[in-house]
Amino acid sequence: LEVAHKHDLPLILDAAAEEDLKKYVNLGVDVVLFSGAKAIEGPASGLVFGKEPYIGWTKLQSLGIGRAMKIGKENILGFTTALIHYLDNGPESGDAMKARLHPFVAALNEVPHLNVKEVQDGAGRPIFRAAVTVEATSPKNAKQVTAALKAGDPAIYTREYRANEGIIEFDIRAVDQAEMDLIVTRLKEILA
Repeated sequence: LEVAHKHDLPLILDAAAEEDLKKYVNLGVDVVLFSGAKAIEGPASGLVFGKEPYIGWTKLQSLGIGRAMKIGKENILGFTTALIHYLDNGPESGDAMKARLHPFVAALNEVPHLNVKEVQDGAGRPIFRAAVTVEATSPKNAKQVTAALKAGDPAIYTREYRANEGIIEFDIRAVDQAEMDLIVTRLKEILA
């Protein structure tokens, strides 16, 4: 911040999945960008906070590129609803998330060929996930498991960044108990 301002440059920060919507603005960052689909759990969208004239410049984008580059009214309403819910309730606490995660991890550990543990978000945020290691003796590897989960009805998407290492993760922030039960059932079917 000091370096940018020393050289009369605005500091633009992509906070992406950050949960504190005021932190960087309060620190004096000129423009802060947040994902609407991550911590806020809305549809694919974004949120921009900042100072003038920079915020005014973002409004000019509505005059530019055609319809395909703009979100629709459904996304705007969905994001607005998610943002109101987020501001009213805040993110789920780490303790509450762990309490919901414990029985899910226990149920996943009952599925043959899986070893499951709780892991915290790599950035140190109070977000906890189920990290599932698919055993080498499994009839399907992690990539095949994720493909089968996606191909089902309903499709189930995982955090599969480490699938090539045999590890997939389930993020339960927007998942209820019935959906967690469905994930366990589907994994039992896939690995039977």
